[in-house]
Amino acid sequence: MIDTSIFQDKKAVYYTLGCKLNFAETSTIGKTLKEAGVRTVRKGEKADLCIINTCSVTEMADKKCRQAIHRLTRQHPGAFVVVTGCYAQLKPGQVADIEGVDVVLGAEQKGDLINYLGNLQKHEHGEAITTATKDIRTFAPSCSRGDRTRYFLKVQDGCDYFCSYCTIPFARGRSRNGKIADLVAQAREAAAEGGKEIVITGVNIGDFGKTTGESFIDLVRALDQVEGIERYRISSIEPNLLTDEVIEYVAQSHRFMPHFHIPLQSGCDEVLRLMRRRYDTTLFAEKIHKIKLLMPHAFIGVDVIVGTRGETPEYFEQAYEFIRSLDITQLHVFSYSERPGTQALKIDYVVSPEEKHLRSQRLLALSEEKTKAFYSRYIGNELPVLLEHSKPGVPMHGFSENYIRVELKADNCLDNQIVNVKLLGFNEDETSLLAELV
Repeated sequence: MIDTSIFQDKKAVYYTLGCKLNFAETSTIGKTLKEAGVRTVRKGEKADLCIINTCSVTEMADKKCRQAIHRLTRQHPGAFVVVTGCYAQLKPGQVADIEGVDVVLGAEQKGDLINYLGNLQKHEHGEAITTATKDIRTFAPSCSRGDRTRYFLKVQDGCDYFCSYCTIPFARGRSRNGKIADLVAQAREAAAEGGKEIVITGVNIGDFGKTTGESFIDLVRALDQVEGIERYRISSIEPNLLTDEVIEYVAQSHRFMPHFHIPLQSGCDEVLRLMRRRYDTTLFAEKIHKIKLLMPHAFIGVDVIVGTRGETPEYFEQAYEFIRSLDITQLHVFSYSERPGTQALKIDYVVSPEEKHLRSQRLLALSEEKTKAFYSRYIGNELPVLLEHSKPGVPMHGFSENYIRVELKADNCLDNQIVNVKLLGFNEDETSLLAELV
């Protein structure tokens, strides 16, 4: 049993890079430390403990992680520094060598971080504690909101897909998940705390059930029965795992929102094969058609990677035209980054940084066009919106059921409330629709 008395009145600073799953996990770490007596550092204070949860999805992500570590060790001299997350799992020795780092924890150790803090005495040299990827078995639960209104419920971790460009299976291990009964209990706890919306997160959530013999549709049905939670959103789900059964269930559910986030990565079948993706453009188009047939108002976000090895100009043009033809709402555009140890490095054709930038800009312009068209359709309509916490005097923001971002005059009494609003038109920077209460 750990002696938590050493943590009383200690101050911690948390820094997270990367995906929603990382943010959820950091929030859970913070909750555990808070229960042990650690409080979050206030502005101007020096922390006793720095927790840095890293990402390694691109070379730029690695660089940002190193910069964050250097910055926090300068800002909080003498603090005990713990680095965890994907970069820590992939490059533990490299991270441990950074000046000021005390402990580097891999994917298997992250959930038990508190047990690796000792008495918070600085180490002479960073200590790396990781488990080989093939031996990562632990599923560390997380359902937390941090400073957000929405809760993030981690239902699955790891990935068995080994796409040619991706290091995530090496950073997070094989696919594994929690039990439906335990996840439902976490959702009930979130409801008891006043939570109204939960985002279902994971690395490859459609693969849910590998370790428990359950299925994603079973999870969806069970969560839908939790009283008090009014909204669920399904985060990124592979198109080949987004079954018609799931789409049909969401279409008739009052709690699961008409909002999908589906990674495409390329709109060219040749590139999809080089990426080792498990679907083609025909299947992807069928999924979009099915969603829109049952839920014409659904928001559909799509991930796309530009400039992967093998993406010739002709292949990119094919991809662009395919994406343009889809009835989708928004693109999340990423530039391909070389990752050590990936199979993509064996592909000969290399896209220049300048060409990657041009392709990225074209897709971002297409995304803006599609998003504006989608938003414009609802100007003048009345929709229910869940309002998020805001700072005094700052306009409030929230999201409609179909994920239209809404802005209205601040009223802190409306934090975490679902209210009906009338959509009036775009705000100044065209990132939201202005609204008024009805």
